[in-house]
Amino acid sequence: MAATQSGTHVVFQEKVRPSIGMWILVVVAALSTALMVMPVWQLGTVVLPVVSFVLFAWWLNSLTVSIIVTERQLFVGEAHIDRRFVPGAVAFDGEEARRARGVDLDARAFLKIRPWAKSVVRIDLDDDTDPTPYWLVSSRRPHELASALTP
Repeated sequence: MAATQSGTHVVFQEKVRPSIGMWILVVVAALSTALMVMPVWQLGTVVLPVVSFVLFAWWLNSLTVSIIVTERQLFVGEAHIDRRFVPGAVAFDGEEARRARGVDLDARAFLKIRPWAKSVVRIDLDDDTDPTPYWLVSSRRPHELASALTP
């Protein structure tokens, strides 16, 4: 992740990690590999699920999104922008979040959404040189994130 500028105060910080349900799916997927090789490779019924779990877990963990708001910048994963280009943000829950991710979505928007975090925050941008109208970001604490970005 990009480093924050020295001398800046972190206003908000969150890691949007996979849910318990996603980890259960990883375990089930890894265990199911044993069933595939059981008839032909007895040792594989132990080796393959362990290797599969490690690979699935590494992949799932790589989907964690880190959100950091400082006094000067906003970081979402590897993307970052100066706060002077962020006039405000709006939190969406439930049906509003579903619409924001679906029918109301602008195709030019920057997306960092995850299926295990249903709430999203639309972060509006005001930069004449950037065609991206807003960022749509998954968050488990959307109202806190939106208030941290709203002046």
